[in-house]
Amino acid sequence: MTEQQLDVKAYMQKLGQQAREASRQLMVATTQQKNTALLNIATALEDQSEILKAENAKDLEQGKANGLDAAMLDRLALTDKVIHGMATGLRQIAALNDPIGEISDMNYLPSGIQVGKMRVPLGVVGIIYESRPNVTIDAAALCLKSGNAALLRGGSEAAYSNRALAKCIQSALKESGLLPTAVQVVETTDRAAVGEMIAMPKYVDVIIPRGGKGLIERISEGAKVPVIKHLDGICHVYIDDDADADKATRVAFNAKTHRYGVCNAMETLLIADSRACEILPGLVEMYEAKGVELRGCERTRAISDMKSATEEDWATEYLAPILSIKVVEDVDEAIEHITQYSSGHTESIITENLTTSRQFLARVDSSSVMVNASTRFADGFEYGLGAEIGISTDKFHARGPVGLEGLTSQKYIVLGDGSIRE
Repeated sequence: MTEQQLDVKAYMQKLGQQAREASRQLMVATTQQKNTALLNIATALEDQSEILKAENAKDLEQGKANGLDAAMLDRLALTDKVIHGMATGLRQIAALNDPIGEISDMNYLPSGIQVGKMRVPLGVVGIIYESRPNVTIDAAALCLKSGNAALLRGGSEAAYSNRALAKCIQSALKESGLLPTAVQVVETTDRAAVGEMIAMPKYVDVIIPRGGKGLIERISEGAKVPVIKHLDGICHVYIDDDADADKATRVAFNAKTHRYGVCNAMETLLIADSRACEILPGLVEMYEAKGVELRGCERTRAISDMKSATEEDWATEYLAPILSIKVVEDVDEAIEHITQYSSGHTESIITENLTTSRQFLARVDSSSVMVNASTRFADGFEYGLGAEIGISTDKFHARGPVGLEGLTSQKYIVLGDGSIRE
């Protein structure tokens, strides 16, 4: 091991030890303490906005020199509007119910004991992300509210911004009577730090990667601690035999065109053969007017002229104005297609038939399954969680949008009165 590698390892171990110590304090922090910290961070961001923008300007200048495209630079920018949005988000999270300490399912048992469950923090949450410095604030806020210490490793392209944000966070934590090490930003840009971070089960309880598929795959393959993640967002909308044509058109158009580069955008439209000739031509016209490139199966192309869809198309997350369309015989064929090609993110059925909708809900095994609604609703804020730290397509520990509750666990509690087991 080289001297540089030893330095990175020692640095990450130190951060991990500090995070673990802080997590023990946060575990018993009151709701008022946590909310005060969040509100103090919001105030600090607003008070330090000029400093934040000056540090961010260094990242933007470096990004331009390194050839970052306009979209990446836009994500990277800390404008007055973005800073205000971060402060507003902190205040919104402070207003959410605190899940920690919540007791549920208490039952008296014949032996005389009471058994129930108490909601508790996970401990130390490691978050690895790219580009957008606002993730630093979102992640810190959700971790603090749920009683977790946070170890944050942002992309090198946002290094100056993240360090400046970390100073705001840590000064506000200290002012609130909490350990500043409750939220730590990994300051080294050495990629070895990520390797160390995902291999510290003694100090890190869960890793959440946020970024492109390549990043998430690398983290998942190398992690020695649990990972909350999703790799792809291959989402489907199925227009059923019993769909309302107006609803089907609205939902299918919104699911694809509301935003293209997001994981909950529809990538494949499935439509029942009995409704294809009625609904598809109008939808195709709307998509083409919006500049969406269409790729269809043989039956689809017999109705509307478009490129031929390949086997690869059905398994592709485009994140772009491209849509695959397939005409299917019925709900059974639609579910069969989804089962084969879905990434387990979000699927929706458009139907007025209650029996068919219940069948779809029961048989489709994705983290979100919808009836007569756009896949674009698969989002923590839209689900009433207040905010989310990511979306999980795993079945353990969290599934779907991960909000405050997803950053907690439950432990059994037992209440007795000198009770002994006979």
